[in-house]
Amino acid sequence: MATHSSSPSRKSLKDCVRHFTPAWFAAIMGTGSISILFHAFPYANGSTTMVVFTYIFFFLNLALFIIFNALTAARYILFPDIWSIMLHHPTQSLFLGTYPMGATTLINIAVGLIYEGGFGGQAFLYSMWAFWWLDVAISVLCAFAIVHVMKTRQEHALQRMTAVWLLPVVTLIVASSTGGVLASPLAQYSESHSLITLTVSAVLVFMGLGLALMILTMYLLRLILYGVPPSAGVLSVFIPLGPMGQGGFSILLLGQGFQSLLPLKSGGSAILQQEHAGEIISVLSICAAMVLWSLATMWFIYAVLAVVEVTHQTRFPFKQAFWGLIFPNGVYANLTVQLYRELASPFFRVWGAIYSAGTLILWAWVFVRTLTLVHNGAIFESPCLEDFDMARAEGKRVASPHGPSSAPVSATTTIACSGATMSAH
Repeated sequence: MATHSSSPSRKSLKDCVRHFTPAWFAAIMGTGSISILFHAFPYANGSTTMVVFTYIFFFLNLALFIIFNALTAARYILFPDIWSIMLHHPTQSLFLGTYPMGATTLINIAVGLIYEGGFGGQAFLYSMWAFWWLDVAISVLCAFAIVHVMKTRQEHALQRMTAVWLLPVVTLIVASSTGGVLASPLAQYSESHSLITLTVSAVLVFMGLGLALMILTMYLLRLILYGVPPSAGVLSVFIPLGPMGQGGFSILLLGQGFQSLLPLKSGGSAILQQEHAGEIISVLSICAAMVLWSLATMWFIYAVLAVVEVTHQTRFPFKQAFWGLIFPNGVYANLTVQLYRELASPFFRVWGAIYSAGTLILWAWVFVRTLTLVHNGAIFESPCLEDFDMARAEGKRVASPHGPSSAPVSATTTIACSGATMSAH
């Protein structure tokens, strides 16, 4: 893939803030998945080296999350019209789902490493539980409100469809996996709180997987009828690994959680009081995770073939869209590692370690390339906006680059052009 060609003029901080789209939270998702991989790595697991790297990536991700929140708030405060226009844009609005998914990666490590390491006690755990409920609310809003807006406020066509359609609904799956992480430590203080968390997470993951599988069916039809997306848009073919990988991981955690809580010692449910209820659910969860891992592997093969096809025909510069590669590959690697833990299979251990290392290398390359373009704002690129400055975006009369013009340029027109950049995702 070609590197970024010409070095554009430095953008002002205000202009960079204006172009700070929700898609940037894909970097939080990707960095968070790397910290999870270090925490779960199948070799030297729990060693000082792995723990230190997990902490490094966790705090780096936390710092990025705080910075991104500040930039996002500044964007909509300085340019309030952008929010409404972004919601109605058929591509940009879908990236709102990256926000709650990025936040869940922080909760996972905060519970799985920091709390389990002895920090904070019950108060810290229940604080994370409260944040999880907030994240669930945002995830549900993304999954249902955004899909509703897609149906009623936006125009879509099968030919223009990309795997980005998955982002609003995958939020349910990712939130459910964090519920699985929380359930086990919650059981130490309250079995009812743990059971509620597991039940809500089970509902979330099955709703999310149901929607994801329906969308993936349409997406496969789109690929067959119209071919793989051109240029950098081909990177989106890796997104299907996300719902499959994270869905399998979530179901594994839920199976473990129900196995530890069941059978119930009280209540009116005869099924949940059966002696082997937990074991049955656990075995079924492993079977379901294997199915999802197989589907994720299938999409991985298709994605590699698509990328080889497109890069053989054309070269494209590095863009922010490359961040969308990290999380889907990271959760696929994580599911592979978790299957090794459940099945004690050498294949899953070796393949999980290789894929985890490959994902780390990919993250390092994307991170370094991003840093080289952030310092002058080059990565915050919206080519159709280069002829318009901030004053013109507020509706003043401007001169066309090809001659004088008396037509005002509205903020709507400006931001709509900005949204077109994200279509490449």
